[in-house]
Amino acid sequence: MSIDPLKIKVHLQQPSYPLYIFDTVTSTNQVVWDLLGKEPNSPIIAIASRQTAGRGQWGRTWVSSVGGLYLSIGLKLNFPAQNAPHLTLLTAWGIAQRLRDYGLPVKLKWPNDFILEGRKLGGIKSETRIQQEIITHCVIGVGINWSNAVPNPGITIQSYANPHDIDSLETLAALTIDGVLQGYQEYLRDGIENLMRNYVEILDSVGRKVIIKGITGTIIGVSTQGELKVSLQAPGSKTTLTLPPGTLSLGYPQGE
Repeated sequence: MSIDPLKIKVHLQQPSYPLYIFDTVTSTNQVVWDLLGKEPNSPIIAIASRQTAGRGQWGRTWVSSVGGLYLSIGLKLNFPAQNAPHLTLLTAWGIAQRLRDYGLPVKLKWPNDFILEGRKLGGIKSETRIQQEIITHCVIGVGINWSNAVPNPGITIQSYANPHDIDSLETLAALTIDGVLQGYQEYLRDGIENLMRNYVEILDSVGRKVIIKGITGTIIGVSTQGELKVSLQAPGSKTTLTLPPGTLSLGYPQGE
């Protein structure tokens, strides 16, 4: 399946960004890291029809068969390292909001997955380079299922039965690019508190019950550092825990 860069630029709100289109790569994130060392400006965007060694969170391999969107965006930044979690949060929210603008009722699964009808639609992998406590470069990798084969509990956009306005892989790519860049601009303009209000509004797990060390808790939101906020209530006491990403697996409502 070939991806037409001209069709992508038709849908982009700012179509001047350089696009690098590939049939097969090991990882679009790695391609963009290589390009960041050569290109004087950013953003730099690479898209592939297939990845042979896509990178997911926690060292996992991202399955990247033909028919999905595999895209990475490289940015040159001057960003405090302590705010690194904000990059994943603003990216996840920005992409989800653009897909929702086009009629696809995507929600977020903490910290960085997109879900549709309780199934996994895609995810994000962010990588950074830091010098003297400043993030100088960032690569955001995004995988979204369009028409590719997906394992349970996955879902593709083309298998979703209800009407929406995402009519091609190129439209999906443009919305994803716009989502990353708009999320970043809105974060810079409005700050992390406003971003988190918007993020939590479409977080699928708010109100969900979880068990932590034998105590039942309720998910109430996400902190500005990307930690899951869980309210625990035991006889005579109530407290709120904040759990870093990777410490609690939430699973999928339609795949557990």
